[in-house]
Amino acid sequence: MISQLAPSAGKLLISEPFLNDPNFARSVVLLTEHSDTGTLGFVVNHPSLLMVDDLIADIGAPNFPVFYGGPVATDTIHFIHRCPDRITDGEEIAKGVYWGGNFETLKALMGQGEVTQEEVKFFVGYSGWGEQQLQGEIKANTWIVSDQYDPDMVFSADEEQLWKDVIIHLGPKYAHISNFPQNPNLN
Repeated sequence: MISQLAPSAGKLLISEPFLNDPNFARSVVLLTEHSDTGTLGFVVNHPSLLMVDDLIADIGAPNFPVFYGGPVATDTIHFIHRCPDRITDGEEIAKGVYWGGNFETLKALMGQGEVTQEEVKFFVGYSGWGEQQLQGEIKANTWIVSDQYDPDMVFSADEEQLWKDVIIHLGPKYAHISNFPQNPNLN
């Protein structure tokens, strides 16, 4: 079931159903950069136990969850959003989805209650692959690359359901995969 699409910024990586790597089991990764030298993205469906005010004392918004973006540089914080009219300087990586931007503006908006969890998602760490590493994993059927998704999915509050929804969104050829148990011995 080798993925037919090449990875690029704005596409999703969807892990195969039996991937044993705890960092990426049932993961959906939003790619933010891809080049000949490597790839970077964020796992959008693995919430951490942290809230943003656990990491940034003066943020003024204790109700924003932080997601585990991946196993690389877990001492860094990143964010994606879909409000470029209010958070400037972000990079559009998919239609209506922006990576980064003016953090001071974001903090002020959060403190005033002018952005919601449906508009901004925070990550600790990121997912990264070196030169040709991701292509090798795709050839080994570890990942499906997709551009068939609604940006609302990326900001979904139902992280457990997100992997299934993204698989089903790929169409009938893949939909049956969404029902596979995490542990094949349960089949």
